[in-house]
Amino acid sequence: MNPSERISAFVKLGEAIKTLGADEREELLWRAENNNSWFSANSVEAALEGVAFMLSPDKLAAWLEGYDLQKVDRPKSVGLMLAGNIPAVGFHDLMCVVLAGHQAVIKLSSSDEVLMKWIIKTLIGIDSRLAERIRIEEMLKGMDAYIATGSDNSSRYFNYYFGKYPHMIRQNRVSVAVLSGEETVEDYVRLGKDIFQYYGLGCRNVSKIFLKSVNQLQALLDALEIYAPIGAHHKYHNNYDYNKSIYLVNLEEHLDNGFLLLKESKELASPISVLFYELYEDEKQLSERLEGVKEKIQCIVGKGPGRVPFGSAQNPEPWEYADEVDTMAFLLRDC
Repeated sequence: MNPSERISAFVKLGEAIKTLGADEREELLWRAENNNSWFSANSVEAALEGVAFMLSPDKLAAWLEGYDLQKVDRPKSVGLMLAGNIPAVGFHDLMCVVLAGHQAVIKLSSSDEVLMKWIIKTLIGIDSRLAERIRIEEMLKGMDAYIATGSDNSSRYFNYYFGKYPHMIRQNRVSVAVLSGEETVEDYVRLGKDIFQYYGLGCRNVSKIFLKSVNQLQALLDALEIYAPIGAHHKYHNNYDYNKSIYLVNLEEHLDNGFLLLKESKELASPISVLFYELYEDEKQLSERLEGVKEKIQCIVGKGPGRVPFGSAQNPEPWEYADEVDTMAFLLRDC
C-alpha cells in the first residue's frame, strides 16, 4: 500500500464511525462496558468522537504534510504495548505505525479489548491489505522497535526488556489547569469536562488546578454541579467514599460537593474523585513552578499561549503527541 492508500483507509474509518448504525453502535457500547465497567456508553461515545475528530481529511493532511511517508523502504515490526485506562487510548500509536508504513504488532490491554478490536476489524474491512500491517499478539518478542505506555513502575520493566531496541517508553503524566480569576461560569463548566470525562482516568484529565484565591473554589463547585450524575457510577462513587473517609478520619481540610473533593496539595496527581488545588502569587512564580514539573505534565488547560482551551483537553489534534514526543518522526527516523 502506498501512503495515499493508507491515509484513505483512515479517512474511511472516520466516516464509518460517524455513520455507524444505531443497532451496531448500541451493541458495541454494551460490549465495551460489559468488558470494563469504567467504559460507560458516554465514555465510549466520546472516544469514538475523538477518533473521528482526528480522521478528517483536512486534519490528516495538515498533520502529515511535514513527513516523508515514502521514506520507509522495508516495513519493520513495531511492538505496541497499549494502555487501557480510557477507551481507544492506543489508537494514535496504531495509526502512526500504519501510516509510517510499518507493521503494528499489538499487545492489547485487557481493559480495552472490545473497542480496539472493533477499530482494527473495521480498518481491515475497509482495506483487506491492512491485515498484513496489523496483528494482535499476546507476547511481543523479536520486534524491530517498541512503543510502550504504562505507569512509572511498568516503564522500568519496559526499559529493561526493550531498551536495547529502538523504543519509546511513556510514563505517568497528568494535566493541570490554570485559573486567572477572570473565568466565567461557562469556563468552569467547560473545565468540568476536562476534569470528569472518562471519570478522570486519562493523562489529559485535569487532576489539579492552580489559582490565585480560594474565593474561586465555591464558584467553581457551583458551576460543576451540572456533572453531579457522575457520582452515580458505582466505581467512581466507591472512590469518592473511600477518599472522603480518609480525609475525615485524618481530619484533613477539604471541600466536598457530594461527588468531588477539593483539597489543597503540592502534588500533581490526585486520586479519582479528588481535585487538588494550589495557590500562586503571579505569573512569574507560576511559570517557575510549572517549569519545574514539566516532565510530569501532559497538557495545561487555561487561557493564553501554549494552553489548551477549557473543555478541549480530551480532544487532541493528531499532531499533539503524548509526552510531546513526535511518534511519527521516531517511526520514520529511528526504526
